[in-house]
Parts: sequence; C-alpha cells; structure tokens
Amino acid sequence: MTEKNINIGLVQLTCGGEPEANVEKTVTAIKKAAGQGARIVCLQELFRSLYFCDVEAYENFSLAEKIPGPSTEIFSRLAAELEIVIIASLFEKRAEGIYHNTTAVLDADGSYLGKYRKMHIPDDPGFYEKFYFTPGDLGYKVFPTRYGNLGILICWDQWYPEAARITSLMGADMLFYPTAIGWHESQDPDTNEEQYQAWQTIQKSHAVANGVPVIAVNRTGKEGELQFWGGSFVTNAFGKVIYQAPHLEEAVQVVPVSLAGSDRYRTHWPFLRDRRIDSYDPILKRYLDGN
Repeated sequence: MTEKNINIGLVQLTCGGEPEANVEKTVTAIKKAAGQGARIVCLQELFRSLYFCDVEAYENFSLAEKIPGPSTEIFSRLAAELEIVIIASLFEKRAEGIYHNTTAVLDADGSYLGKYRKMHIPDDPGFYEKFYFTPGDLGYKVFPTRYGNLGILICWDQWYPEAARITSLMGADMLFYPTAIGWHESQDPDTNEEQYQAWQTIQKSHAVANGVPVIAVNRTGKEGELQFWGGSFVTNAFGKVIYQAPHLEEAVQVVPVSLAGSDRYRTHWPFLRDRRIDSYDPILKRYLDGN
C-alpha cells in the first residue's frame, strides 16, 4: 500500500571523465540520501559520464551499455541493501547502431522494474542528442514500486505538457525528470535567469494541471562551454516549490512529499474532471493550418 508521505532523495552532482569514478561517487551520494531517510532516490540524466552530447563524436557510443546490464546490477544490489527505489538514467545500447537515452527503475527489493526511453530528443548547439539517441518506442511509463507509482520522463520531455498529462492519466503518483541542462558560457545573467525560470515554470505547470508532485534532478558543474545550472527542485501537487537546490554546487537532499495532497488539490481544483476529451482530436496534428 502506498504511503501518504514519501521522502524523496535528489542527487545533484558534478561529473568527471571516468565512468567508474562517477558511479562510485553516485553510490556514495545514494547512501547518504538513504541515511537521511530517502525512500526513493532520483539521479540526474546520464550521470555515468560527462555530458557527451555537446559534440558529435563516434567514440562516445562506447559509453553505452545494455539495460538491464552492468549498471542496473550495481544499483539493484544497492536498492535491495538500502531498501530504497533508485531511478537511474543511462545510455542504452539496444543493438548495433540503435541507442537510447533510457531510465531504469530498481525497486526497494532490488528487482528491475523496467525502463523508460526518452521520447522527445533535442538537437541544438551544445545538445546534439539526435546524433546519439533513437526516439523512445516504449510509450509513456508508470512504474509500480514499494513506495508509489512513479511516472518517469527525461529532460527534453519536460517541455511537453502532453507527456506529463498522459503519464499522470496512467496513474502516476509523482512525476520524475532526470535532467542535464545548462547555460552556455557566453550568455548574460538575465538570459540565464530567464531560461531557468521558464524551465521551472513549465514543470510547475505539470504539477498544477495534473495534481501530482514533480521532482526534477539536474546536474551541475562546468563541462566544456556549458555550465550546468543545477537548481534541482521539488513541487507539491499544486506547483509550489518546496525545495530548490543551488545552481553551482553539488547537493544531496531529502525532501518529504505528501501524496495526500494530490487528492485534496484534485478535489478542489477538478481539472481532470472537467477535461473535454471529445474536443481534443486537433492536438494530434503538427500544426492547424489545414496541411
């Protein structure tokens, strides 16, 4: 039975060039979060390496692994040892020439519950993800864990209300977003602030529209020309930010999240009740210009 108050652990770290060292550092952080009472621990996007999508380089495909595979074995054992759920973002090698940006979920008994493959893939200066990742083909996913039904999305998915809506309608108690997003070193402070506020605001809106808490876990640190902006945060089920991490520092934080709030907010603000699903067919068009 799902508990009504769940301690969520956020692990916001800098990354180096050696995957084994990054994994070891992450394991230490997970143990710290568990020691502070975390029941669910979410890791940042692609935590095993530097953010390699800032360039198009074939050698970076060597960072990928099978899922389940070596990393899920490590985190499965750790989840069972600590009796926690672990949300682990990994670079998946599905087959020769087919790679995905994938998040694996390990339950509190160590069992591998499955994976979500990132659906929305960006391609921008400094974020050349279409070079590496095939768009997800598993659809949106909700994972039933010991501590609740977890909706998992990944980074660029954050900007799409459709993804949050569908995942929430599938019964997610919370939405998690492992993330790697940052500022280019040439940007001015006003632009940086505008971008961060837009990023946080769109995710707060997912909480409001769907009546579920949102947890976004971003990396920090300077990598190449990007300063990852950290700022990992948690909202309640009405979009109120109840925790925000610093931008330029590592953070391992445990935040209590109330699932009882979802029922209260959904009852008093019945957006799901009042949806006019009979009128939404046009959303399946790319653009409503008649073509």
